[in-house]
Amino acid sequence: MKRISTRPLTAEAFGNFGDVLDCSGGADQIINQGFCGRFHDRAGLEFDGGRAGISLFHAQARELPYTLDLMERHPLGSQAFIPMHQNPFLVIVAQDADGQPNTPVAFVTMAGQAINIHKNIWHGVLTPLSDPGLFAVVDRIGDGNNLQEHNFDEAYIVEL
Repeated sequence: MKRISTRPLTAEAFGNFGDVLDCSGGADQIINQGFCGRFHDRAGLEFDGGRAGISLFHAQARELPYTLDLMERHPLGSQAFIPMHQNPFLVIVAQDADGQPNTPVAFVTMAGQAINIHKNIWHGVLTPLSDPGLFAVVDRIGDGNNLQEHNFDEAYIVEL
């Protein structure tokens, strides 16, 4: 099997795949009578037709090492995953190579981080590393086939 080592999730390392949503860099505005920092417009949501929707996903926790044998992508819209907890989760992404994923890259989030995966970026399934695996997901709702899946002939092992 092929092996992939995880790396910390940073805006720079993840930039070719999507956006890191966190509170780094300081608040853009202080609102609510000075009691709240607003970290403005942290993700570039993309939708071809349809509309933005907010769904809740409750995924089972997984462990490292993790076997990656399937990736998916959404050609009509971006997809943001916002954990409803402070626990890290695994993020696996890949650029496209002639209609299938190129070599995957794996990240582990830090507490307080969420992600927005750009449209047409291959990614692994939602992979919390502990319970609860509860996430708010912002993605495209509408007509059209917005899901493509790829099963690897040879799985990857993702490890720390």
